[in-house]
Amino acid sequence: MSDTAHDALIRDQFTRQATVFNTAAPIANADALRLIVEAASPGPDDTVLDIACGGGLVAGAFAPHVRHATGIDVTPAMLDRARKSAVEKGLTNVSWDQGDVTTLPYPDGNFTIVATRFSFHHFVDPLKVLREMVRVCAPGGRVVVVDSCPSEDKNKAAAFNRLEKLRDPSHTRALPLSEMKSLFAAAGLGEPAVAFTELRDEAKNLLARSYPNPGDEVKIIDMFRASATDDSLGIPVRLDGEAIHYAYPVAIVAARRP
Repeated sequence: MSDTAHDALIRDQFTRQATVFNTAAPIANADALRLIVEAASPGPDDTVLDIACGGGLVAGAFAPHVRHATGIDVTPAMLDRARKSAVEKGLTNVSWDQGDVTTLPYPDGNFTIVATRFSFHHFVDPLKVLREMVRVCAPGGRVVVVDSCPSEDKNKAAAFNRLEKLRDPSHTRALPLSEMKSLFAAAGLGEPAVAFTELRDEAKNLLARSYPNPGDEVKIIDMFRASATDDSLGIPVRLDGEAIHYAYPVAIVAARRP
């Protein structure tokens, strides 16, 4: 698939998800957002860039702690949601740009914190994006990547990625922590600090905010149910009658730019 076709998939998925993504309890969870902010150790003079910002939740979480926060995303509907959310929260030190995160429209070293959440699994070339994040980060600044973190077991990670691709056709591949650390090294960053959290919910809620192709909902449910028995997805899954409870492992990976 070409980059242009993949970008169109992303815009299609996230135009439809613009409201439900921002309001989903696990995504908007204040404690989860606090962990991201803490990983960057922000101060009042910092300037933040949230790449692939979606509805602006991460930029909005940083805003009370920094001089300014900027969000950039390719999907106009998501940026509209971010602007509305900022107004609702009374945030005045935020701004929003539409653009391609593989070629960020900012000068070298323009920000002291560059962060992203739940975006790397959508990128065709995550290293290219990470290098751009490093480029626009000032020396001594912090780079933070937050994403779902599948098992180091290749079969389980592949199954998890198959499920996510069914759920969201714009998904490419979530990276195990060892591969994410390798990306940080390849982008010229030192050994990152890592913290963990989980994205916990019921499968029915996950599907309610997703737009899989017709018929794939059944395949997704079958994969969750199977994993409750054989751990084929490599993530916690628990059945409670008809309810399917899951927890996606999430890694918060942070490093200073040399």
